[in-house]
Amino acid sequence: MSPAHDHKPTFVQSLLAGGVAGTSVDLLFFPIDTIKTRLQSSQGFVKAGGFRGVYKGVGSVVVGSAPGAAIFFSTYETLKKNSPLPPHLAPITHMLSASVGEIAACLVRVPTEVIKTRTQTSTYGSTAQSSWAAAKLVLRNDGWAGFYRGFGSTILREIPFTSIQFPLYELLKHQLSIRTGQKPLPAHEAAICGSISGGFAAAVTTPLDVLKTRVMLDLRNPSQEKLPSLASRFVTIYRTEGLPALFAGVIPRTMWISAGGAVFLGAYEWSLQGIMGV
Repeated sequence: MSPAHDHKPTFVQSLLAGGVAGTSVDLLFFPIDTIKTRLQSSQGFVKAGGFRGVYKGVGSVVVGSAPGAAIFFSTYETLKKNSPLPPHLAPITHMLSASVGEIAACLVRVPTEVIKTRTQTSTYGSTAQSSWAAAKLVLRNDGWAGFYRGFGSTILREIPFTSIQFPLYELLKHQLSIRTGQKPLPAHEAAICGSISGGFAAAVTTPLDVLKTRVMLDLRNPSQEKLPSLASRFVTIYRTEGLPALFAGVIPRTMWISAGGAVFLGAYEWSLQGIMGV
């Protein structure tokens, strides 16, 4: 909910509504995410699985969606509500609150994302056809640190993404609320704001998403060889594969997050209003 709302959600209310929102969007749009991930894979779309088995890896999402989204929204709403910044600096408040919320959520989200991307692209071949089998291979080959492969690149993607999405989302909600005279906005109208803000942020940050995917799919052992930095990986992709490679999957990513933004934020507002009785 925006700062203009008279009723502000509590930590627990945000936690519950966030869990509902996260599970809804991840399960609904998982096939599109699979296609996007395979398009970004260095092995190529067809070798990564093509259009086959688009629900491979969904088990990790079932485990991680609710807690990841719950942590994000409870952190976001708490920081937004207790911000020391004045009202005219609300966009900065939203940007900072969303960024901290994403960092907290990534502690849960990244391990499930590592398992998901490797299962989606059949990185382990026939030895890991399920999320559980992929998780055991990650642990055996890389230890617990393996579950956080790509944590830095995920943060590098998520902070710019949320820094664009949430200030724009709150601005659109505020402007629409002024035009319609409704406060809080009905969930379906908040969903439209979520769709626009999510789609725009997704398109702009696609190169960072490609970088994150490549890091998570890199099976080299960092204890045995020095892995390239994020900057050098980025430059290598550009030099060897060209600019289109950095925008691989931009259409499914934008479509998925635009539609997902509507479901994610619409479901969040709907759940929150139901929990709060607004």
